[in-house]
Amino acid sequence: MNTIKLLLRELEQEAQTTRKFLALVPFDKAEWAPHEKSMKMMPLSTHIAELPSWISLGLTTDELDFATAPYQPIVVNNNEELLAIFEKSYEEAKAELSKTKEEVLAKRWVLRNGEQILSDIDKYGIIRIAISQTIHHRAQLGGYFRLLGIAVPSSYGPSADDQSF
Repeated sequence: MNTIKLLLRELEQEAQTTRKFLALVPFDKAEWAPHEKSMKMMPLSTHIAELPSWISLGLTTDELDFATAPYQPIVVNNNEELLAIFEKSYEEAKAELSKTKEEVLAKRWVLRNGEQILSDIDKYGIIRIAISQTIHHRAQLGGYFRLLGIAVPSSYGPSADDQSF
């Protein structure tokens, strides 16, 4: 079985669903969060849009050190800009994954903050984390939509808001 082909197929399937969610982000609620410990709407949405870039990052580097490469939040002003960030991130991930050889997936990848090791995995693992985090945070965004009265798009079958079911 070709792992890269399976990952590419999964990446495409998740991208289709993610686009539906990002297209609905209400920019008038950018600072809204359901709880004080929850991410605000806009940081959550831009995080989702950027997550495919972790695939490219994992394949082209051996580590990410937050101490030397601090995160710079992306600022977007509308759904078109948000979707453009996602498309760029997705296309770069797809291109990098498409040219990768199977044996590269077994190489080590480390996430750190200076001397503190946050994660020590293989490159396949960081790809799985990027896809899983997209799914996780997209579901979180769906919860925000529900609380705000925004119809939740279908993901793996109809949602409670899908009237065709």
